[in-house]
Amino acid sequence: MEDFYDVKLTEIDGQAVSLFGVFDGHGGSRAAEYLKEHLFENLLKHPEFLTDTKLAISETYQKTDTDFLESEASAFRDDGSTASTAVLVGDHLYVANVGDSRAVISKAGKAMALSEDHKPNRIDERKRIENAGGIVIWAGTWRVGGVLAMSRAFGNRLLKPYVVAEPEIQEEQVNGEMECLVLASDGLWDVVENEEAVSLGKSEDAPESAARKLTEIAYSRGSADNITCIVVQFHHDKTG
Repeated sequence: MEDFYDVKLTEIDGQAVSLFGVFDGHGGSRAAEYLKEHLFENLLKHPEFLTDTKLAISETYQKTDTDFLESEASAFRDDGSTASTAVLVGDHLYVANVGDSRAVISKAGKAMALSEDHKPNRIDERKRIENAGGIVIWAGTWRVGGVLAMSRAFGNRLLKPYVVAEPEIQEEQVNGEMECLVLASDGLWDVVENEEAVSLGKSEDAPESAARKLTEIAYSRGSADNITCIVVQFHHDKTG
């Protein structure tokens, strides 16, 4: 098992802040474990976290990647990890993604992906990799340098600068139409459709039981990958 996850609920300057993250490791578990230990901690320390949250997320992702590579400089392994995170500041939701874990919300009854998987055969990703001097090769699936089946990740020192930890960030305002959010590693998304995931996510009374059911469904369908899932339910004050 090379997946890790992190959930932090806190308050900064009177503002409620919630952070949720799924980290899917490959080539070892160290990169994913490092993200669990440091990513949100670093983000909350960013001087512009409240004033320019998107900038803070982008800079923190890339700095944490650099810090991880420095911490592993003498290691002979070359771990990597995805990161799919959701940061809720007041009523603003920021979803940031690196890799092929995914975030999906249910909004007004419809499933909407808030991240696009970073695959090497994505036209824009392939162009970015080739412009940096890298190559994308078919080796059972499309791979960067014939090695990695995703185009962005933390770690993976040997594939820098082609495989980057720069996140794509989506912003949503949380209102009465927002019902639930599902963050999960690709072990879930390989066998569960977006619509099915959010439908189950909002139908369960407790988000923990929804997450557990989704992982059990993915496992029962023969998912061959690690499966990690976080479900966030939004409860709105009907009288407000």
